[in-house]
Amino acid sequence: MSVLVVTHSEDNVCIPAVMEAIRRRGGQPSRFDTDHFHTRVRAAVRYDGPTEELRLTTPEGTFDLAEVTAVWHRRIAFGRWVPQDLEREVRRACVQESRATAMGLLASLRAFHLDLEVNVRSAEHKQLQLRVARELGMETPRTLMTNDPEALRAFAATCPGGLLTKMVSSFAVHRDGKEMVVFTTPMKPADLENTEGLDLSPMTFQERVPKALELRVTIVGDRVFPAAVDSGAIAGAGDDWRRRGPALTESWKPHTLPRELEQRIMRFMDFFGLNYGAMDFILTPDGRLVFLEINPVGEFFWLDDVFTPPISDAMADVMLGRAWRREGLSPAARDLRVGQG
Repeated sequence: MSVLVVTHSEDNVCIPAVMEAIRRRGGQPSRFDTDHFHTRVRAAVRYDGPTEELRLTTPEGTFDLAEVTAVWHRRIAFGRWVPQDLEREVRRACVQESRATAMGLLASLRAFHLDLEVNVRSAEHKQLQLRVARELGMETPRTLMTNDPEALRAFAATCPGGLLTKMVSSFAVHRDGKEMVVFTTPMKPADLENTEGLDLSPMTFQERVPKALELRVTIVGDRVFPAAVDSGAIAGAGDDWRRRGPALTESWKPHTLPRELEQRIMRFMDFFGLNYGAMDFILTPDGRLVFLEINPVGEFFWLDDVFTPPISDAMADVMLGRAWRREGLSPAARDLRVGQG
């Protein structure tokens, strides 16, 4: 079986780990670094009478994409190597055309997709995440998403434990070629009187939930991999463990979830049609588990060896059809030829 891994050249160690797991099971993984599309990666899609040709050429060789049985939509980074000195509108058009061509090519593959782009995009909506989690009986923090200063002040009055601010989207600032993540940040009382930023962009505000542990729950097919860390054990990580992520790498441990919560997580994944997701929870000092969000393409690389067998093995099993999985066939998998049903 042939698996196409859609990523970029600077992705982390999860890529070789999953590709090696696929090889150990007799599969054939191929890597598509989307940032090299236009430069080191070439594609050709040809429809000519009865002929259909789907070809991808990378530094590792030329691949017949008609033979691909599974696609892992890991990360995309189109346009990184398109010359910066091009006229702005020309460069934008080149990047847009590259994205449209590649994404259309991937959508046309008669293969299992982990996960379908439409499902991932739906699951990225934070408001919908919270609605579904609440309807499934998960506890969520009191939350306000607004660009209205008066609504913010009224909401703050209902949260005596304080507020945290975060972005709705996966937001990062790029400076000097480096990606700088915008972390969850506590609000100071004075911030309620300095709300000019809401004139430029809405923001998300959540009550500050007391923490005993932070949980990252990775879901692959019908398998759940819960891990926990005491982020408060290191200065500066209490509100967002990512601030001191490398210092906490060795501190993550497997954690056991209540069976009822695992069932709700499965129903959450069913709702969005996802085979993969990375959920964040807070375990409070009094034992409550509070859902924060899911990232449908979230990271797991630092947790891979926390579990035996590792998460990368589960990823390989799902893509090779060796483990249970939700249907991930794109509309391209439907055979519409006359006489074929």
